[in-house]
Amino acid sequence: MGMFQNLNAPNLPLAPEEYSAGFVSQFSNVLRLYFNQTNAVQQVNLAGLNIDVNTLPTIADLANLRVGDVYRDTADNSLKIKF
Repeated sequence: MGMFQNLNAPNLPLAPEEYSAGFVSQFSNVLRLYFNQTNAVQQVNLAGLNIDVNTLPTIADLANLRVGDVYRDTADNSLKIKF
């Protein structure tokens, strides 16, 4: 799986002329599956990613970082993610 995964929108069922409980259930199920897929944690392959660690923010910048941002902890020279 690559770094960016394109998820195609689901094919939604065509609505019947009159209300149908089965159709509403099927429609809800298709949307639920789609949103579960988009919200799921996906494996990311970063084998080709090249990062110059000297350009990353450090722990001194932690207060200004967003959740999910990568920074370098200068105490043990490791990469960390703000959460």
